[in-house]
Amino acid sequence: MQTSRTPDHAPAPSPADGVPPPSADRFLAGRTALVTGGASGIGLACARTLAAAGAHVHVVDKAGDAAKSLAEELGATAWVVDLSDPEAVDTLPADADIVVNNAGLQHIAPVHAFPPERFALIQRVMVEAPFRILRRTLPGMYERGWGRVVNISSVHGLRASPYKAAYVTAKHALEGLSKVVALEAAEHGVTSNCVSPGYVRTPLVENQIAAQARTHGISEEEVVGQVMLERSAVKSLIEPDDVAEAVLWLCGPRTGHITGTSLSMDGGWTAN
Repeated sequence: MQTSRTPDHAPAPSPADGVPPPSADRFLAGRTALVTGGASGIGLACARTLAAAGAHVHVVDKAGDAAKSLAEELGATAWVVDLSDPEAVDTLPADADIVVNNAGLQHIAPVHAFPPERFALIQRVMVEAPFRILRRTLPGMYERGWGRVVNISSVHGLRASPYKAAYVTAKHALEGLSKVVALEAAEHGVTSNCVSPGYVRTPLVENQIAAQARTHGISEEEVVGQVMLERSAVKSLIEPDDVAEAVLWLCGPRTGHITGTSLSMDGGWTAN
């Protein structure tokens, strides 16, 4: 079987006449990135970090005011889209060189009491939407000979916890989708990886802390130390900017052979 060979770091589009080439710290100049859940938490940090490296960013979020405010700050483009609506997802731009599938939501309940409609919603947002976005954007990446897919997974894409059936299922599915894309896209100069953090200081996690404090009848500090980080060697929440830096690194010029893998940022959780 004959395969084509593409360089690790195909050049970015040529700058306009009279415009100097991008500096090393703006190595994504000329690239376009699409970040889902881009108006808060990890997505917001990724949008800012990629923009600082020179990329034009499509900020995708259903929180319209927050997405538009961030887009104005970054010189980006806001897309106010509900990712649970497949038709709306299919209106997103197909020109991205970088896709960061980040959007997610959580529902905590035992399987026997888990609302089926919530289970289905989480799969639509966290599995079907990434699939649809990649189905639209991969052909352009293939044509240009370069692309980076970074899926924000979780330690729960590698391990399980009780009462999170939908979230754990979705993250495991995202890990699988990422691997399939890695195998299909490699010959086109496109990589696909997951970044799999433990608990990150985001609105989603802060809501979980409050909910678990009520459930267990303990303080929020005890939830973090005794429940969330019980299996982590590093006893502190991860900051969104740390995850964004890992995403940026995977989009860098020396990572063309890193594909089909999951970069764990879990404070040693999966070492157990």
